[in-house]
Amino acid sequence: MAEFDVDLFVIGGGSGGVRAARIAAGYGARVVVAEEYRMGGTCVIRGCVPKKLFVIGSHVRHEMEDAAGFGWTIPPATFDWPTLIANKDKEIARLEAAYTANVEKSGARIVKSRAVLEDAHTVRLLENDKKITAKYILIATGGAPNHGAAIPGIEHVISSNEAFHLKKLPKHIVIQGGGYIALEFAGIFAGYGSDVTVIYRGDNILRGFDDDVRAHVRGEMEKNGITILTGCTVSHVEKHGEDFTTHLSNGSSIASDQVMFAIGRHPAVANLGLEKAGVAINPKNGGIAVDGFSKSSADSIYAIGDVTHRHNLTPVAIREGHAFADTVFGKREVRVDHADIPTAVFSQPEVGTVGLTETEARAKFDRVDIYKATFRPIKATMSGRDTRVLMKLVVDGSSDRVLGCHIVGDAAAEIVQAVAIAVKMKATKADFDATIALHPTAAEELVTMRTPTARHVRQAAE
Repeated sequence: MAEFDVDLFVIGGGSGGVRAARIAAGYGARVVVAEEYRMGGTCVIRGCVPKKLFVIGSHVRHEMEDAAGFGWTIPPATFDWPTLIANKDKEIARLEAAYTANVEKSGARIVKSRAVLEDAHTVRLLENDKKITAKYILIATGGAPNHGAAIPGIEHVISSNEAFHLKKLPKHIVIQGGGYIALEFAGIFAGYGSDVTVIYRGDNILRGFDDDVRAHVRGEMEKNGITILTGCTVSHVEKHGEDFTTHLSNGSSIASDQVMFAIGRHPAVANLGLEKAGVAINPKNGGIAVDGFSKSSADSIYAIGDVTHRHNLTPVAIREGHAFADTVFGKREVRVDHADIPTAVFSQPEVGTVGLTETEARAKFDRVDIYKATFRPIKATMSGRDTRVLMKLVVDGSSDRVLGCHIVGDAAAEIVQAVAIAVKMKATKADFDATIALHPTAAEELVTMRTPTARHVRQAAE
């Protein structure tokens, strides 16, 4: 009789957990995946995928406005929010079915239940109170929206989860937050015709991004009619029938028919039984503490993705899940390199970035060269739209290595995905210069910027 019921028990059927399960099963492991909600996790069900579908749809109004400059006369169009929601739901259901089928084809088994830890080798399914023993347990429960302090009226506030299922398009929505999710939904709702106000506590949106990116995105969003109020927070939300009054810390108030908070997400670690299994929490970020191979403080338990609160991006969770399976079941140690991870904000305009910001580079390197250009994209020369693209390279002035690339504009994410390969390979500015431009494109600016717009030399300490 086998010592354990299964070789691997995965808690969480999101992108990271699914990848780990499939790869482990491919190595011959007996695998069970427990998912309490829907297969696919946050990204597929109520995150990246439906968000991107909403973003694509919200671009249509601008495309119709721009068409006049190219000779098109388009009759007045109408938009139907319920149709968008229904078609999104249909696509998400298709993807969920594909995720389920791929797991089952790999030989792994799915159980629809919340699973909690009983000890370092045992999980309990809450659906039927059944206990299953496993040689290894992988926690991939992801994260959940965090509304912050329990202010008066917090019960009236929605998160991005509920935004995907609203019965009607808000006429005016107040969104608190200045990161990925807040700005992406600001652009989405504005694109479909909502009046949007963004509230952020800091001095500018997109904390952690390059300062030029932050300033450029804010300016472009404000030109698109989005109101951005910084240096304040929501202190109280009042409900009046179907409408709301949002009171701010600066003493002002805003009337709207929807209020959304997108101020961050926290690791989904509550009530998992971590203490029973000896799994420690990282005191710095609230996620499960893990080493470079995603192993927790319990030798038989690993954790990947947003539940560790390292780099909360779906492709990172997938890479970590794959590396875990290779290391534990493939018998070859694979450690994920978290440096130079490309990321995108599907705001409007779009942001694509990889590597160090200018501030980060100046703190680490003695000489830093900056190459920066802002220009009107070719489409705007005909459409007449008031918009500009930002391209920026951060370069080590001593080695000539390109340390970072930051783009704001159409297709920024697509461009940066390719540039990330060069940055990861430690390409130099000379390598970029030696590459012939592809004309006419916005991206050609990356290989034609010859003169630094700024040079920073760090003074030696006296």
